[in-house]
Amino acid sequence: MKNNKLSIAIFLSVLAAVFFSCTLLAQKPAEKYTSFKPGQLWLDNNGVFINAHGGGLIYYNKKYYWFGEHKIEGKKGNSAQVGVHCYSSNDLYNWKNEGIALNVSDDNSSEIAKGCILERPKVIYNGKTKKFVMWFHLEHKGKGYATARSAVAISANITGPYTFVKSIRPNANTNPVNFIASDTIKSKDNFFLRDYAIGQMARDMNLFVDDDGKAYHIFSSEENRTMHISQLTDDYLSPSGKYIRISKDKSREAPALFKHNGKYYLITSACTGWAPNAATIAVADNILGDWKVIDNPCQGPDANLTFKGQSTYVLPVQGIKDAFIFIADRWQPDNAIDGRYLWLPIHFEGDKITIPWMDEWDLSFFKTKK
Repeated sequence: MKNNKLSIAIFLSVLAAVFFSCTLLAQKPAEKYTSFKPGQLWLDNNGVFINAHGGGLIYYNKKYYWFGEHKIEGKKGNSAQVGVHCYSSNDLYNWKNEGIALNVSDDNSSEIAKGCILERPKVIYNGKTKKFVMWFHLEHKGKGYATARSAVAISANITGPYTFVKSIRPNANTNPVNFIASDTIKSKDNFFLRDYAIGQMARDMNLFVDDDGKAYHIFSSEENRTMHISQLTDDYLSPSGKYIRISKDKSREAPALFKHNGKYYLITSACTGWAPNAATIAVADNILGDWKVIDNPCQGPDANLTFKGQSTYVLPVQGIKDAFIFIADRWQPDNAIDGRYLWLPIHFEGDKITIPWMDEWDLSFFKTKK
């Protein structure tokens, strides 16, 4: 009898998992979306759960494109089994599936072999080369988080396919702009000095293109202890050698950088694995200058946990003054495909910046909150 009961329990558990997966993969929206509902299921034009985790967005030719990690079910989905997914939208509410922009490789000798860790893909456009440039955090297959590299892929078409170019450890044998003598003190936890000759570690990352066309690579480095902001070369394919170290020994990750009224803002999280924690926002007058931490901008339920999410991007909304959307992921490491998206408005009031929790909202928020 015990065995029968156990068999029935296992069968019901499997049935529930299958039902849940079908819910994610085969729902049909009853009508077009006209608002954001943070943390709720969000379906694409085919009625399938949007699969673009740790993502970033780009506005090009009057359309938004969303790139993110394609996840599969279970813990296996925390490694790259498919690649980088792309979606497009005219209104930010409704998204068309554009397919896989970058596929992982079936060749185990490839740097992006199936089963590697490929996280936080971001795409920017280079007007000089007419190429779309994708950067992402890469860990080689079977190495856990030991390799800590940044990778680059390019395409002539925004939706891809993207061609893998290289992976790097940034800024080998290069001092930061804000170099100080104590950076050279030898100690067991001076990771900057340890990796000086081979290049600095690069994990959670983002990209930012300034008004002058200069692009920057922002990444968690030195065993996640210190954040780096590194200017890229004019083709956006490599570090230029000009960079700074900020938040030294503060253990910050998940960077999301944006610019408002001539000032630069950087939202990050603490390093607590998959578990959520409190975000902070820092400000600077110069992207390669001094950064000052302000506070946690989140307001509302679970504000001290970033609404149970983690920052991934800040999106400037086209055509609306002072309109920025804070984008975060609510991770589900035991079933990676069920990670949810948090899109919330950023509110500016003088020098004060807040991210209020809202169960539902739309872009009219920015027209009424002045």
